[in-house]
Amino acid sequence: MTVRHFYLSTIGAFGIAALALGGCSAGSSDKARGGRNAAKGPAEVGFVVVQPTSVPIVTELAGRTAAYQSSEVRPQVTGLIRRRFFTEGALVRKGEPLYQIDPSLYQASANEARASLNSAAANAEATRIKAERYKPLADMQAVAKQDYTDAAAQARQAAAAVAQSKAALETARINLRFTTVPAPITGRIGRSLFTEGALVTASQADPLTTIQRLDPIYVDIQQASADLLRLRRSLAGEGTAAASADVRLKLEDGSDYGLVGRVEFSEVMVDAATGTVTLRARFPNPQGLLLPGMFVRASFAQSIDTNAFLIPQQAVSRDPKGNATVFVVAPDGKGGSKAVQRQVTTGRTMGANWVVTDGLKPGDKVIVQGVGKVKPDATIRPVPADTPQTIKTPSDKPKN
Repeated sequence: MTVRHFYLSTIGAFGIAALALGGCSAGSSDKARGGRNAAKGPAEVGFVVVQPTSVPIVTELAGRTAAYQSSEVRPQVTGLIRRRFFTEGALVRKGEPLYQIDPSLYQASANEARASLNSAAANAEATRIKAERYKPLADMQAVAKQDYTDAAAQARQAAAAVAQSKAALETARINLRFTTVPAPITGRIGRSLFTEGALVTASQADPLTTIQRLDPIYVDIQQASADLLRLRRSLAGEGTAAASADVRLKLEDGSDYGLVGRVEFSEVMVDAATGTVTLRARFPNPQGLLLPGMFVRASFAQSIDTNAFLIPQQAVSRDPKGNATVFVVAPDGKGGSKAVQRQVTTGRTMGANWVVTDGLKPGDKVIVQGVGKVKPDATIRPVPADTPQTIKTPSDKPKN
């Protein structure tokens, strides 16, 4: 064998060996890749089975507090204020004296009326006796009948004068009583607008002071007439029921008012200037925290949606158009399951859930876990939500 033939034989042997090794390496790589793809499999997701439930439709509106009772204290007689009996800002009871107006003139008027009554009573007694004496004489024609008629008329006039004097005395006593100005209601009294020595009149426009009852207290809530009309139409249809009248408040500083109130009534007319209807709620106010004129936010349920679905917020996503969507488990036709994307209507949240009013049916399996790794119509392996997922450990490397 020549040297040339030896080199050619050696190169051929090395080429065949390299091709054989290359084929084995490619076969091993394809086998490993196929094994990894097979181990990965469909995505495991958690689902919940949804059923319709009753969800209150909560409305939040602006409101303003108003006193349960309010009374402007005004004088009913004219005179100088001699004394003030109350402390400004204190709690006063109904009937307690607040002011003393100089009673001198009214006491004199009462005395005069009493004297006039006594005089009228004496005159009435004399005329009555005279008429009684004339009656038998007139029957015997000892006196003219006209004289008896005149005596009887004078007796009746004297009796009427007595009644007038009694009324005048009663008026004088009432005016004398009005010189002491009492509290018309029980409540918290404000500042006094008149001091001792000030002249007040029965016809003045300015009140002496104001008393307000603050426990309980009213909250006047304004609702647009269009919203109220929509509510009444929904209540007339199916799927909506009336809710309780409980109301909760959020104060001006953002804090919650701890006590719950109730809606008392709704106005029967719409304010032409604002287009709103006033709802009045009553709240307990034992600590006096709410004061008249405060702005508050009132939240309450006016109706209940009886066919709504509560879906965890992480289950809802948005498509490029901004529509709310969820993934629902559906059969793939091959004995497995796939994820079907469905558009839903979500109007509001309730706690950690979306309230879905359209797009779902009772018994639907909505995917709530593993949503980020799901694509529309992709094959999935669904399990009930919160089921522990199986964690696979990497397989050992094959031995050489």
